[in-house]
Amino acid sequence: MALLLRFVLLCGVADFTRSLSITTPEQTIEKAKGETAYLPCKFTLSPEDQGPLDIEWLLSPSDNQKVDQVIILYSGDKIYDNYYQDLKGRVHFTSSDLKSGDASINVTNLQLSDIGTYQCKVKKAPGVANKKFLLTVLEMTSPVISVKNATSEYSGTYSCTVKNRVGSDQCLLRLDVVPPSNRAGTIAGAIIGILLALVLISLIVFCCRKKRREEKYEKEVHHDIREDVPPPKSRTSTARSYIGSNHSSLGSMSPSNMEGYSKTQYNQVPSEDFERAPQSPTLPPAKVAAPNLSRMGAVPVMIPAQSKDGSIV
Repeated sequence: MALLLRFVLLCGVADFTRSLSITTPEQTIEKAKGETAYLPCKFTLSPEDQGPLDIEWLLSPSDNQKVDQVIILYSGDKIYDNYYQDLKGRVHFTSSDLKSGDASINVTNLQLSDIGTYQCKVKKAPGVANKKFLLTVLEMTSPVISVKNATSEYSGTYSCTVKNRVGSDQCLLRLDVVPPSNRAGTIAGAIIGILLALVLISLIVFCCRKKRREEKYEKEVHHDIREDVPPPKSRTSTARSYIGSNHSSLGSMSPSNMEGYSKTQYNQVPSEDFERAPQSPTLPPAKVAAPNLSRMGAVPVMIPAQSKDGSIV
């Protein structure tokens, strides 16, 4: 009886070990931000597992307020990887033949939001198995050193080394301490420069406006066509004809008739018949006595007088 019971137990254990199982142990994976995380999930099947193969990866975010999310799925010989928007295009199966027993995935370009518990679930009826993996994404620390009241003695090359569980990094920094400049002189120079610039701009504007006014004036004068006033008609011929007629009248007179005209000189031509040209002022002629005129051979001429109505008296 004891031997039969032991045989039954051994058969039960053998049947159990031959069912579907995931051979990869649970583990914690640490990676740096921006790197690629490899999440292994290898499984074995038993002859009893005859149903269709389904592989499902789920993510339980570190924020407990979010529910589990399906990030990639294999079912019916097709792959579906558009379930989780935050990992869209960044999660892929590593094997091209999932039926061979490898359901591992890669998560590329890791972000801090990718931190959480990833679960690999494999199902092939009647067998079902799952394993969990904790993914931690670490970010390099950004060291900052502050130097107060720095002097020229602090000038030099500084080396910084950062290490953590995901790796190490090193950087070099050159520091040059320069004495402070004369701020008052700099401010004064800036103000003077601004004033000079304003003066120059004002001068340019003034010259442009002046030139524009001159061009406008020249344009107006050039297009201003004026008609000259015709000169007044000359009345010289009338005066000459009048004088000629007088001379003819005088020529017809006898010496006896001319005696009455000796006392009156005809020294004016009517203004309405003759228009005099402007003459420069001259000195009044010198008076000569009558005896002297006779000795000089002068001949007395009688000029007829003219009445108010224009007739000869």
